[in-house]
Amino acid sequence: MITRRTFFILALGASPLISAHGAGVSLSQAQLQRVGLRIWQNECSGSVAGLTSWNAGEAFASLGIGHFIWYPKGQRGPFEESFPQLVAFAEARGVAMPSWAKGPCPWSSNAAFESESGGARQKELRVIMSKNVSLQTDFILVRLKAARPKMLAESQQKKRVKANFDGLSATPEGAFCLIDYVNFKGEGTVKTERYNGLGWGLLQVLEGMTAPSPAAFAASAKATLSRRVQNAPAARKEQRWLAGWHNRCDGYLRKL
Repeated sequence: MITRRTFFILALGASPLISAHGAGVSLSQAQLQRVGLRIWQNECSGSVAGLTSWNAGEAFASLGIGHFIWYPKGQRGPFEESFPQLVAFAEARGVAMPSWAKGPCPWSSNAAFESESGGARQKELRVIMSKNVSLQTDFILVRLKAARPKMLAESQQKKRVKANFDGLSATPEGAFCLIDYVNFKGEGTVKTERYNGLGWGLLQVLEGMTAPSPAAFAASAKATLSRRVQNAPAARKEQRWLAGWHNRCDGYLRKL
């Protein structure tokens, strides 16, 4: 797991080119801007209101363009928390964050969160997130950079994973696949993010690819997510999300 301290080190040691080259990808500033806007569209329908949300049936808030997870005090779940690391990353980059955002999520439930959707704290957070899209994109790129060695260490198919990762990194569209998916469904190395021992993160998609292309990535991602839904606990009712997830994967075939 990438700790708060790790993100401080990465952020403080980053060069001005981290956003373009930080994960072994080469993107222009204009392309990076489009990456951030597409992630925002994918996660929040591009809306400012969507920058603070709490999905029904979940135990956490989803915040920012990447819907970064934030758990309330005393609660944890199988999915990796990322909002506290974003807060640390933002402050290391000189973006002031409100004091109340530096601990556990202050809302204990979906109902409590929704009751304050028009309140001062959520409004403040939406303003900060909407004004710092490029910073959040950089945050995801740092996560992707850190994910590569972890995935190679975990995989039994290292040669395939490396070839697919590096091949995708060589094109803007392939790079977008990696950047968006690692934020969307994680790295695939966290043991708790598995059903029946099978993960659904970037590692599993790379292992299932037949060639280092966006088309092969999209096909593998759809198969991986379908497998997740088939193995998910019935109580989670994950079938309701599958069509939207597949639609997102189809977007990987678009030009950046």
